Amino acid sequence: MLDILVGGFYGDEGKGKIASYLALADKPSIAVRTGGTNAGHTVVADGKTFKLRTLPAAFVNKDTILAISPGAVINRNILFKEMDETGSKERIFIDPHTAVITDQEIKDEEIDTLLAGTVGSTKQGVGSAESKRVLRRLKLAESYPDLSRYIKNVPELAVNALEKNKKVFVEGTQGHMISLYHGAYPYVTSRNTTASGILSEVGVGPKYVGNVMVIFKSFITRVGAGPLQRELPEEAIRKEFEERGTVTGRKRRVAPFDKNLAREVIRINSANQVAITKLDSMFKDAYKKRRYEDLPFEAKRWIETVENALRVPIALIGTGEDALDIIDLRKPAK
Repeated sequence: MLDILVGGFYGDEGKGKIASYLALADKPSIAVRTGGTNAGHTVVADGKTFKLRTLPAAFVNKDTILAISPGAVINRNILFKEMDETGSKERIFIDPHTAVITDQEIKDEEIDTLLAGTVGSTKQGVGSAESKRVLRRLKLAESYPDLSRYIKNVPELAVNALEKNKKVFVEGTQGHMISLYHGAYPYVTSRNTTASGILSEVGVGPKYVGNVMVIFKSFITRVGAGPLQRELPEEAIRKEFEERGTVTGRKRRVAPFDKNLAREVIRINSANQVAITKLDSMFKDAYKKRRYEDLPFEAKRWIETVENALRVPIALIGTGEDALDIIDLRKPAK
């Protein structure tokens, strides 16, 4: 069975945390990362913090094979750095068709007045690389000798595992509302960040999909320009809502949780599960709780209200930084 993880709003929902928890709890045979180096996923495990821009957050499970999809975009310097930091280079595969960013794409993006200025690009060269790939001018992973030992047909790897009834986990990046096709263009990223787009980046057909989990934070944040409904003025933002982007360090804009927007995202992504992160930012007494019955009454009431509005089960609730600071409602209460 193949499970897909999708960002529900504008990115920064805590996909790294949820992905790392699922890797430990569900023990997937293979974890595939899509997207580009403009998306950072933070993982806190065993007292260490990892900020990943290329590798799957599932690296925390040492038995899981890690793969980078043909639709992904990588920077070799970042890739090798993350391999060393996570100690996982012996179990990583990269599809030959994965796009590779060079210094030239980064420079092109830095001087692009639309991307670097109006849109608020992270200036990682992803948009420039994607445009060159479309024009068939970009070199792919198979062209680099220093990547040759890692090259593997990732769709075939995934399908072979699925045909043996093994679990494959796909980690999407960014969020539905900055999808190239579904967001407020031009204030969007350079790819389709929905479940269907994520699946196409892996190169596996929909018949294998078991679960689509959309991740929402208990409040909405957005980095860069573009619309943000009900945005809170800076003076109204509580300290616990203040965040900065993993890749750029830019302060994130903040808005309250939007049930109507969440319902729309769930429908378009055909989600059958929801994860809610940072419940502890809304309710301080929820911090690091790992059983639903231990949550404060107000937090439980908020979760139940949101679940009733979304009409999809809330499967996971994040209550702290660590990968294991999760209330897993998929299992019977202990």
